[in-house]
Amino acid sequence: MIYHVTSSKKWNDALAKGSYEAPSLHTEGFIHLSTKEQVAGVLQRYYSGKNDLVLLHIEEDKIIAPLKYELAPSVNEMFPHIYGALNIDAVATTELL
Repeated sequence: MIYHVTSSKKWNDALAKGSYEAPSLHTEGFIHLSTKEQVAGVLQRYYSGKNDLVLLHIEEDKIIAPLKYELAPSVNEMFPHIYGALNIDAVATTELL
């Protein structure tokens, strides 16, 4: 299982559309994800003080777009990245944060 943090609005828009595209897909070419152990650090670094967040629990083997683990030099860790839209059926569950 891998994870992605987004807003409730963006997730609801994705449900209506049938796929999810984070803003980073258009600016960086991929969607940022995390392993379970990385979620707390990601929340602390990028989402501190933000409300209305949803954690997507994603099944790796159901992702259609290419998935790569790549080094994030700023924290010297390998993070999963999806190079394309996330198909909704790969999301096993969601968790309000």
